[in-house]
Amino acid sequence: MATLTLEQVSYVYNPRTPFAVEALDDVSLTVRDGRVTGIIGHTGSGKSTLVQLLNGLEKPSSGRILLDGEDIWARPKEMKKIRHRVGLVMQYPEYQLFEETVRADIAFGPRNMGLSEEEIAVRIDEAAAFVGLELSLLDKSPFDLSGGEKRRAAVAGVMAMRPEVLVLDEPAAGLDPRGRDTILQGIRRYADATGSTVVIVSHSMEDMAAYCDDIIVMAHAKVYLSGTRDEVFAHADALASVGLDVPQITKLAQLLRARGVELPQGIYTVQAALEALRPLFQ
Repeated sequence: MATLTLEQVSYVYNPRTPFAVEALDDVSLTVRDGRVTGIIGHTGSGKSTLVQLLNGLEKPSSGRILLDGEDIWARPKEMKKIRHRVGLVMQYPEYQLFEETVRADIAFGPRNMGLSEEEIAVRIDEAAAFVGLELSLLDKSPFDLSGGEKRRAAVAGVMAMRPEVLVLDEPAAGLDPRGRDTILQGIRRYADATGSTVVIVSHSMEDMAAYCDDIIVMAHAKVYLSGTRDEVFAHADALASVGLDVPQITKLAQLLRARGVELPQGIYTVQAALEALRPLFQ
């Protein structure tokens, strides 16, 4: 488990040129230890740049990124250690599969960490279980898997390294609803079982509501809102002002309340709505 903190971080693409673009502007935030934190915002809001900074894939133009209080750029030659501690799953990670078998692909990261073959075997089975990948698939070529299975295999490869912080950039992008739920449920299982800090970038408020404890809303290269899921979704008007919205099920609950149905506040998922409505039909 670990805490990530950004202190007045800015990042500029193409600095000192006519094409300079400020992707992050004086961002300060904390990703809390042992929590699942969602980062949401429209394209261009700065969220993808932010996740690339978290494990040193990019270096801030100014400001500091602290992992358990220590600047990750204090010793640049030891950045490999930081990337073992902060695992990053980029968008469409299945395009990075390359080994002859799924098992070998999941083993690649742990083997590079110098772990024993016995420990690697344990981690492969553990990671496959987290993402719901059947053990019978482990000895197949990754290129024989379905799109959703490839995505799960790629995520399992990072989970098998057991990073203290797992960062995922749009992990459910391009998947059908069942595939989205499978991958996100697996990530939540991993977080709950290991106590790891997890960061999920998404465009979907429904995903944020269902799987995250805390939410950071990015807009115009800055942090616009942050807090627990309930705290952020309580600011529906503020979210709407930057083109975001509360989940559809929350809107439905609001309409029912307006028509006299007694429902509690804080309904953000379909399951929560079912539990609140069930007594009304008994």
